[in-house]
Amino acid sequence: MARILVINPNSTEAVTDGIDAALEPFRMSGAPKIDCTTLAEGPPGIQSQRDVDRVTLPLCRLIEREDNRSDAFVIACFSDPGLHAARESTNHPVIGISAAGIATALNLGNLVGIIAILPTSLARHWRYFRSMGLTDRIAGDRAIDMPVVALTDEERTFARMREVGQALRDEDGADVLVMGCAGMARYRTRLEQALGMPIVDPTQAAVGMAISAVQLGYRTH
Repeated sequence: MARILVINPNSTEAVTDGIDAALEPFRMSGAPKIDCTTLAEGPPGIQSQRDVDRVTLPLCRLIEREDNRSDAFVIACFSDPGLHAARESTNHPVIGISAAGIATALNLGNLVGIIAILPTSLARHWRYFRSMGLTDRIAGDRAIDMPVVALTDEERTFARMREVGQALRDEDGADVLVMGCAGMARYRTRLEQALGMPIVDPTQAAVGMAISAVQLGYRTH
């Protein structure tokens, strides 16, 4: 059976558990097997450029170890850490959730809003958006101001996500939102119902692309 490995590059198991639960709709007869794993060497949350750079080598080593057992990889962090180096570590598709989430959102709306975790994430996000040539399609990027490890506080996290999502919709003009952290996966359906607009979980978006790549037999080099 074909296999997709979804890698949480931070070391917080609760984030991996939330990702795993959010991917349940993709587990169906005839589809590739989807496994989720945690990068033990990673920080509790990837919240700075230093965190992004720190996980690149252990992430590549993990992909190399799993290469013979996997047909595609998903890097489940909105900073897409180590993406290009990871792609040099395998000839199977490696998909970053940020690029996948934004690509999905662009097909659901005209202006995309990003719900980030911390204010310090915003400059890093905008560098990425500029590199993709998409700044004209990003309505706004606002932070809930909570670290990754705090996202398990469901009522507080949801309240902040709803507040920030409303601002992105009503003040910035976004008509589709992307959740800017894999640790937010559990909140997508509830937030979509509360705001009445499309909400993209970028890990779900990336896994959907990975399934297509595996089913069509794509190789990268």
